[in-house]
Amino acid sequence: MPSAELIRIVSRSSPMALAQVERVRAELALLHPGMRTEVVPVTTSGDRWMGDLSKLGGKGAFTKEVDAALLAGEADLAVHCMKDVPADRPLPAGTVFAAYLERDDIRDALVHPGGLTLDQLPAGTRIGTSSVRRVAQLAISHPHLECVPMRGNANRRLEKMEAGEADALLLAVSGLERIGLTSRITETLSVEAMCPPIGAGVLGLQCREEDTTTIDAVSGLGHHGTWRETTAERMFLHVLQGHCNSPIAGYARAERDGRLSLRARAFSPDGKTVLDAHEWAGPLDPATLGTSVAVALLRQGARELIDTIPH
Repeated sequence: MPSAELIRIVSRSSPMALAQVERVRAELALLHPGMRTEVVPVTTSGDRWMGDLSKLGGKGAFTKEVDAALLAGEADLAVHCMKDVPADRPLPAGTVFAAYLERDDIRDALVHPGGLTLDQLPAGTRIGTSSVRRVAQLAISHPHLECVPMRGNANRRLEKMEAGEADALLLAVSGLERIGLTSRITETLSVEAMCPPIGAGVLGLQCREEDTTTIDAVSGLGHHGTWRETTAERMFLHVLQGHCNSPIAGYARAERDGRLSLRARAFSPDGKTVLDAHEWAGPLDPATLGTSVAVALLRQGARELIDTIPH
């Protein structure tokens, strides 16, 4: 039993983020009965801003205030959706990810009030999403649909759809699971139909590097397969140096026999250019696989593609 008696967990204050923290608290209670936890909620600039994320510096807008609370000693642990943690820049100095929880569903879901599937939606249907990844892929597979910008947490997006701002939504299955709204899902899209974002379905536990007490307390929550997948994916994104306006997608998959695969894709915003790479590795370091897949896309012209996209 680690000596930590109380772990203060900093989190964004959205319903989704707080649900994620509750999962961590529940798993810690099972691992270390008697350990106390408390939540330190913060509202990030990304939560307050409803415009283009690139104007706030990208996905880091969702983590900046959380990182600050951790580094200032106001909290001991941060819970992050790894898809929201930038990989094109290092973690804040003095912090480390102590564990990645077992991965949730990585797929996207369609939410349509009338119960239609993506293929059944008529021309001109407005899909609420601000994800450049989703927009690019819909431009390829369903060019007759219209994407309308929509940000905010899942609850807020559902409210906006019901208010008539969109006819349907694309949301993460894992997010709807975490807030208990899977009943709203009309169709779960395969990874072939909608390649997921890097880090999809993964919750990461971030600590101060010198806080070995907390690191020791939470490291037992880590899942080895998820660590391998996430390491490969984040190294891929780091080498590619994609920014928040880059339509980049991909996912790694750890097999029980030790093999690890990584499929990754990069798109032009209009979906007219698609770069694709898929490689397998045995017991290789996952970071090596991520680097290899990134190099494969760079050889196809990914650097030029990314650099032509404003951000």
